[in-house]
Amino acid sequence: MKSRGGKRENAGRPLGLNAYGEPTVPIRVPKSQVTQIKDFLKAYSIKSESGTIDFDEHIHQVLAPKTAVTIPLFSSKVSAGFPSPADDHIEKRLDINEYLIEQADATFLVTITGLSMRDAGLLPKDIAIVDRSKDAAVGSLVMAIVDGEFTIKYLGVSEEGNPVLISANLDFKPIEIKENMQFEIWGVVTGSIRKYP
Repeated sequence: MKSRGGKRENAGRPLGLNAYGEPTVPIRVPKSQVTQIKDFLKAYSIKSESGTIDFDEHIHQVLAPKTAVTIPLFSSKVSAGFPSPADDHIEKRLDINEYLIEQADATFLVTITGLSMRDAGLLPKDIAIVDRSKDAAVGSLVMAIVDGEFTIKYLGVSEEGNPVLISANLDFKPIEIKENMQFEIWGVVTGSIRKYP
């Protein structure tokens, strides 16, 4: 009778043939953080490819604040000037994090570079809010990876049924995704932040 089970000689993946080209070790992570960690490692590996944006400089994960910060939201609608600071004009207090972010553990902040989305209101140095938990649909503003580079564009479909990434600036041509191109939608842009000087 032949013995079964146990370690077999030369079984498993040869050492150094994973995505990192080196041996790996098992680690334990909270179940809720598995997707986030995989996303981080994937984005970090893309960072090392030539022509890609600097991951550390441009992409940041949202961190939940230790304490909620609420700011008065005035009910007065004015075209210029400032509403009366009287309490009876305060509609409610607004927590900016709660207002802008639905799923903190699936949300990243991305610094905009370039002018391809100018007419959508996204300018260089603006911060785009990208939610990985949302499903993209035609017309969605998405963050995608095309041939190793991150880009933010509107999602469309060509007559042939291929995905098309559309700029919000007529100086930039649409990008039709062909069969031989690396393409992945990384998340849906749900908002943006701009700080004035």
